[in-house]
Amino acid sequence: MSLPNLKTVMENAAYAAGKAVMEIYNMTQNEVEYKADNSPVTVADQEAETIIIEALKEHYKDIPIVAEEAASNGDLPDISDSSFFLVDALDGTKEFICKKTDFTINIALIENGLPVSGIVYAPALEIAWICDQGKAEKITLVDGKESSRETIRVRKTQNGPEIAVVSHSHSNDETENYLKNFNITQRTSAGSSLKFCLIAEGSADIYPRFGRTMEWDTAAGDAVLKAAGGRVVLQDGSTLLPYGKTNQANDTDFANPFFIADSG
Repeated sequence: MSLPNLKTVMENAAYAAGKAVMEIYNMTQNEVEYKADNSPVTVADQEAETIIIEALKEHYKDIPIVAEEAASNGDLPDISDSSFFLVDALDGTKEFICKKTDFTINIALIENGLPVSGIVYAPALEIAWICDQGKAEKITLVDGKESSRETIRVRKTQNGPEIAVVSHSHSNDETENYLKNFNITQRTSAGSSLKFCLIAEGSADIYPRFGRTMEWDTAAGDAVLKAAGGRVVLQDGSTLLPYGKTNQANDTDFANPFFIADSG
C-alpha cells in the first residue's frame, strides 16, 4: 500500500507531538502516574498520543491505529485487515521523567505483519530518523526546523558485529552472554528506540534484547533499520520479528518475544 504524503504526515505529526512533549519536559516537575504494569505515564505521553492520532485520522481515516496509552485503557481497534499504524508517543518515559534526552516519538505503518514505514523522533536531541518506500533518512533540526537530511545505511564489517548498543536499564546476563559470541570491541548504551537508529546510521552493529518490549516500542525503529539495510530477527537468527500479534497463548496482545537487531 502506498499512502499519499505519508512521510510528510508522519514528520509533521511527530514534530507537533515533540513540541508538546518539550513544553512539558521544560517544566520544573512532571506529574507521573503508574499504569497497571507499574510503568510510568505522564501528561506528555497522553498529549503527544492525542496529537498523533488526530493527525493520522485526518489523513488516513480508514486505517486502524494501535497506540500505547489507548491500548493500556483497553481501546484496541480491529486489525484484521493487513494494514495498521503503531504509535508510541513517548518511548522512554523514564528517561523523560529523569530529564535525560534519549526519549523518542514513534509512528510506524504495518503491512502484512511487518513495519514498512516509520519515524523515530528525538525532540530533545532534535534528530529524526524516517523511512518510507525503502529509503531511510536522518534529519537534523535546529529550533524545530529542518537543517539537514541525509540518506543512511548500516555499516558492514568483515568480522561481524564490533559495536554493540545496549539498553540503559534493561541489559542483563542473557545480553552479556549473547555478546560473548562476537568480537565486540566497543559498546554504547541508549534509551528507547534510539538503539535501532544507531545501527541504521552505521554508529553500531548489534542490539540484542532479552527483555520485555511491546510492538509500539519497536515498530518505527524496526522499519528504519530495515530500510537502511539491517534487520530485526527472533533468536533463531532468521525469522523477522512479526507484528499484529494478538491472542498469544503465553503473553498479552502486541507483546514481543526476545529479538536481535543488527546490520544484516
